[in-house]
Amino acid sequence: MENAQNQNRGDVKALIEKINDINTAMLSTVEPDGTIRSRPMRHLKVDESGAIYFFTGHHSGKADEIKNESHVNLSYAKPGDQLYVSVSGTASVYRDQQQIDDLWNPFMKAWFPEGKEDPNIAILKVTIDQAEYWDSPSSAVVHLYGVVKAAITGEPPHPGENKKINL
Repeated sequence: MENAQNQNRGDVKALIEKINDINTAMLSTVEPDGTIRSRPMRHLKVDESGAIYFFTGHHSGKADEIKNESHVNLSYAKPGDQLYVSVSGTASVYRDQQQIDDLWNPFMKAWFPEGKEDPNIAILKVTIDQAEYWDSPSSAVVHLYGVVKAAITGEPPHPGENKKINL
């Protein structure tokens, strides 16, 4: 049991390292009619438990969608490095002034003109349920070599690491 927990912590740590360098994710929520809607969001923090934090408008459409259906997806991409990550989780929207103060960045004033004290600012927290990532060699030469080798040997190419993580 402890070995599985250590493996899980290692998987979460690897996931965090991959998404920490990708500031923007596409957050997908479900509208009341079942339509899936995505929009770019800049994460502020990813903690060691795998929770991801964003600022959002407390009275925004996405906050209403999350109150109605808390299951969300975050998609991260860093095409230049051939890194792609999909995170499924449960979202919540809440106000916590201490956490807002801790996470505040002056650039956020563009969205929250009254700063940290803006009455519309809220925390959007996504608790990861599962994630999957694809991490391939970023070098075109290495990638081409793998494809050519696969064509010659008849074996499928091994374009990099693919891992599914369940929390």
